[in-house]
Amino acid sequence: MKTKDQLNDLELPAGIRERYVPGINGLTVHVLEAGFETTKRPAVLLLHGFPELAYSWRKVMLPMAAAGYHVIAPDMRGYGRTTGWDGNYDGNFASFRTHELSRDAMGLVMAMGHDSVYSIVGHDVGATVAAYCALVRPDFFRSIVILSCPFGGVPALPFNVASQPAPALQPAGTVKDPLTTLPQPRKDSITYFSTRNANDDMLNCKQGLHDFQRAYFHVKSADWSQNKGLSPLTSGRAEELAKQPIYYVLDLDKTMPEQVAPYMPSPQEISACKWLPDNEIDVYTREFKRTGFQGGLNWYRCTTAGLNKSDLELFQDII
Repeated sequence: MKTKDQLNDLELPAGIRERYVPGINGLTVHVLEAGFETTKRPAVLLLHGFPELAYSWRKVMLPMAAAGYHVIAPDMRGYGRTTGWDGNYDGNFASFRTHELSRDAMGLVMAMGHDSVYSIVGHDVGATVAAYCALVRPDFFRSIVILSCPFGGVPALPFNVASQPAPALQPAGTVKDPLTTLPQPRKDSITYFSTRNANDDMLNCKQGLHDFQRAYFHVKSADWSQNKGLSPLTSGRAEELAKQPIYYVLDLDKTMPEQVAPYMPSPQEISACKWLPDNEIDVYTREFKRTGFQGGLNWYRCTTAGLNKSDLELFQDII
């Protein structure tokens, strides 16, 4: 990985600066901030999702600062210019569990001189981290905004089952994902992102990293017509789950780049896209080409391996 002296400068709006804050839970955290000119402002912490960066918040930071806040947006563990994390598939993926990402968040804010956060705002995976932060330290994270990923609550531990017969154990390898048995076999994106090949699939895809990211952001945006008119699911059955958009539930035989490639926006649509022009896509392309996706993907592995669930179980009956 390049050092910060070898990195391309980020083109940021005037009033946003970047810093590197060392000693944060084993990391040196790359931070964008606004509203830093005045001391003792209440802090707002912005946590991005996958596959995003602190840079993703650049267009909302100045309005928040103008409203009187010190706005802090880090590259989270596994992303961008933050360093100190293990990006190997066979490395310490447990260091990416929600609990550790929450420790990163709290340690960063304290290192920057705040004894509390007025509001923690999270998008996607960042929303999961924000919810956990507010759950475990409501005294420190005083309010919360979550985007795109609602908090599902604390999983229930089995109660009063000690005298009941133990359930029969399923032989290893016999449990099938119901999505794979549908007439059109499917797979969940979290399962896909947890696989060994997912990083290479995206980093070295046929259409190239820039075009993959363009198509991926397009299908997840309001610009894509198929995101309009979606209805709530009525159950957790495979048939219902398969009604989700293709970026959540993929065809079983496709990678994510293969899944989104047919929906690449036209040159006319790209030129009309004011919220993410091509020069801004280039920022994501440069950053992920340098770091790969595995750091961000390791959080999904903590989810499918049950680590994130086990941390939440400790808070049974608190909410």
